[in-house]
Amino acid sequence: MATLAHGAHDMKEMSALNIAIWIGEVILMGIFGYTGYMKTFMPISELSMTIPWTGDVPMAMVRLIGICEIAGALGLILPPVIKFLPGILTPMASMGLMTIMLFAMIFHSMRGEMQALPINVVLGGIALFVSWGRYKKISGTSKNMM
Repeated sequence: MATLAHGAHDMKEMSALNIAIWIGEVILMGIFGYTGYMKTFMPISELSMTIPWTGDVPMAMVRLIGICEIAGALGLILPPVIKFLPGILTPMASMGLMTIMLFAMIFHSMRGEMQALPINVVLGGIALFVSWGRYKKISGTSKNMM
């Protein structure tokens, strides 16, 4: 009987973790999908009014970052929705977004734009959490969490 109760507790913990991961995925998808769209499709002159650094770097770099952000956003949601390798593609997409945030922290630090660092840290942390959670869920080691 104790095993049954322990199993029920594990299921509740997994359900709460899964909900938290999905919330993280939706937040990241919304933010990176939106900013990626802007960086990919908006004219740089218009974009630089909202995101000032975009006027200081080559347009190709801004577009590449935008495409990577869109790909990451889609990679968080599409694999589980269409049931195509979600255990591989979703953690990889979130790690890609975390990598973008790591480079963003370095870039903004070099430019002295310390006000940008908190959002980079928060988004990178959410991406790391999503990757960890999805990897744990798929690898079957989530039962050993905390």
